[in-house]
Amino acid sequence: MKLLNKEKRLKYIGFNDIWFVVFGIIILSFVTDYLFNNSFARFPFWEAIVHWSISFGFSVTNWFVMRFNFIFLRKKFTKVEDVGKRALLLFLSIVVTVTLIDALGGIIIGYIYNQTYYFTERFQVLLPIIIISMMVMAIYEAIYFYIQLKKSIREEEQAKQVVVLAQLDALRNQAQPHFFFNSLNTLRDIIDQNSKEDAKQFVDKLSDVYRFILDAGNANLIPLRDELKFARAYIHIQKERFGDNLKLNWQLPETTLDRMIVPMSLQLLLENAIKHNVISRSKPLIITVKIENDHIIVHNKKQPKSTQLPSTKLGLINIEKRQALISNKLPKITNTGKEFTVAIPLLTTSDLKA
Repeated sequence: MKLLNKEKRLKYIGFNDIWFVVFGIIILSFVTDYLFNNSFARFPFWEAIVHWSISFGFSVTNWFVMRFNFIFLRKKFTKVEDVGKRALLLFLSIVVTVTLIDALGGIIIGYIYNQTYYFTERFQVLLPIIIISMMVMAIYEAIYFYIQLKKSIREEEQAKQVVVLAQLDALRNQAQPHFFFNSLNTLRDIIDQNSKEDAKQFVDKLSDVYRFILDAGNANLIPLRDELKFARAYIHIQKERFGDNLKLNWQLPETTLDRMIVPMSLQLLLENAIKHNVISRSKPLIITVKIENDHIIVHNKKQPKSTQLPSTKLGLINIEKRQALISNKLPKITNTGKEFTVAIPLLTTSDLKA
């Protein structure tokens, strides 16, 4: 039976109402007995128990019939715009249920005890029972709406998370071709300016870097320690091309290396600096990477090239978007015209969006 099945109760009522039913019926039976007979004040204990058991029987019957009506109307009128119609029908069903059960029960008990059932006399006492019954059904309705509201909020949050994960996947997949695009430009320059052996070594190092990208998988955050290994491998590749004209000043305390960072973000900043600045013996590019105020900072003097390589303009935008999706702490970009600085927040689990 649906009413005895926990899954069905949760589906149609919104919560497991067994204890609510048990205690509710007991309370309702005592209230009914007090209104009709006040048995425990008028009769000896065991006689009062007999009178109370009659009220208990009425309460059980009323409760389960009204509960059945509640579930029936809940199944029949499921749309939000049907709330008013369902509430009106539930009110009418309560009035009819309480009245009919009292009339039928009163006639049966009257026949057993040789008493006459007078509806006009009973109706004055039935009114409080109807009001109490409406309050019980209102509690059912309120709990159901509360449960549905929580479920709706939870589903909305889950939907948001799905969208965020999809956006992160898109941005992550966007970053990798961006890196590949710039690596091909670098490889082209090596082929033009160096020996085939240098090009082969570059390809070998490049394969190591892509192995890291594959190992990082679909992670949205990785330890700075891992990102740093990736960034150093990338710089090692670039030094094949620029030699000592490219200088890195690493100022990263060991205690900060377990903080979290968006994958490939440090590498993208280094790539951005290398791509857009002159790097030569007369103008070596010095990039400083340091930790300051819970941020990893990448800083360099601007040495603009006279002719720029083709740019997808995705690097900084990609980092900003991925950071914004997972945390309220966003990168800070400072361009004075002479110097360029980007500060990326180092994150902990408490910084992540819920």
